[in-house]
Amino acid sequence: MEKDGVARRIIAAIKEQIHSGAFQAGDRLPSTRAFAAEWGASRTTVTAAYSQLVAEGYLTIRPGARATVAPGLGTVTVPMPCRGAAPRHLSAFAQRLLALPSPAEAPAARVADFRYGELSGADFPVLAWRRALNKAVLRRTARLRYGDPQGVATLRAALQSYLWRARGIACTADQIVIVNGSQQGLDLCARLLLDPGDPFVIENPGYHLARQAFAAVGGLAVPVPVDADGLRTDALPLARLAYVTPSHQFPLGGVLSARRRRALLAWAAHTGAYIIEDDYDGEYRHDIAPIPPLQTFDPEAVIYAGTVSKTLSPTLRLGYLVVPARLSPVFAEAKRLTDRHTPLAEQDALAELLASGAYERHVRSIRRKNAERRAVLLQALAEDLGPAVTIAGAGTGLHFVAWINGVAAEREPAVIEAARAVGVGLYPVSPLYDPTEPRPAMAGFILGYAGLDADALRRGVAALASVLAEHS
Repeated sequence: MEKDGVARRIIAAIKEQIHSGAFQAGDRLPSTRAFAAEWGASRTTVTAAYSQLVAEGYLTIRPGARATVAPGLGTVTVPMPCRGAAPRHLSAFAQRLLALPSPAEAPAARVADFRYGELSGADFPVLAWRRALNKAVLRRTARLRYGDPQGVATLRAALQSYLWRARGIACTADQIVIVNGSQQGLDLCARLLLDPGDPFVIENPGYHLARQAFAAVGGLAVPVPVDADGLRTDALPLARLAYVTPSHQFPLGGVLSARRRRALLAWAAHTGAYIIEDDYDGEYRHDIAPIPPLQTFDPEAVIYAGTVSKTLSPTLRLGYLVVPARLSPVFAEAKRLTDRHTPLAEQDALAELLASGAYERHVRSIRRKNAERRAVLLQALAEDLGPAVTIAGAGTGLHFVAWINGVAAEREPAVIEAARAVGVGLYPVSPLYDPTEPRPAMAGFILGYAGLDADALRRGVAALASVLAEHS
């Protein structure tokens, strides 16, 4: 290591002398013996430094002769910008990305953070995942090579079986594309289904990262309001695609009614549009029976997006799409160009969990645990806040919305700041509404509970109650 450091210093010194003009093209450098004596280094170290400079094109060496400075290496000058210099170009895609709002990063809340999308680390099936991952690594093939961009065959087969059992989806393994989380799936849909200027239907309020993925490719958002029955389908516009969360509307929690499901599918058939069905937390049902996915009614019009971010961990970045059969080849090619394939060891591990039944046992366990957390949170809100809050969308999923009666939406920032001061993280609903459309007059907050234990939930609600008492 010390020799490497000396060699690097020698290389830097010689480069500096060449760039400053102390050494000119054709000048001979000292012999390795002389340079070693001057630097107090071994000849081996100097020879290695000279060899590196030859490899980089700074020196030339002929057998039996001393190293000489290569031609074309004059004094380095920094070019001054000229008035007529052409600006460097960013694509329209890059410009659209720069125009997107930057995500707000909030510090961790010390009492209770109600951020949606976080899971409890204690719920992760460490032993089962470690066994599955070890088995996947030990089963490595003789040659390590790139995999199928569509996903490992064993995982797609296991998912095909699981989706039939859990969600009633009948598909082939060839219709499944493994992606790095559902967000990559949405990005692939955006790039394959939209051209710049194409309109797309988006729920209002809705999932902002889906909207941004479609807008980034040049799509034009057409916000459609939602209510307790999900997306309002009475006046759907012409569009190339519609993004919906029919089993648990994000963020308000409504379930798309049977009548509106039929209307949405009829609209897609009439316009030739695709429906992207994001079933982001479809494993969690509390007070209602499982809702059949839209994909089961029209597999040729609906692209179904699923993920393990709400069951295993959002850090794994494992998701999947079920696409119409005719779209499988183009999605596979898009995936190949994007990142070749999703990491193979994690795919093999998930396939092992599914095949062994460990995944479904885990889902049953965390479904029960999160139902208990939900019950604790609802009870605490009822006891500490009572009629001061109205709950929406608590029948399914890992979050619900608490509307704060008597508190205007304009006061949300003040409530958030006051809550943060007492150690509670709050996240408003209002930013998820289209900026060009009216927003609710009442303050509302998304309360995620899957990452908190019962004690933190109770303490968080108690602290929130004290904050709201000052803002009512």
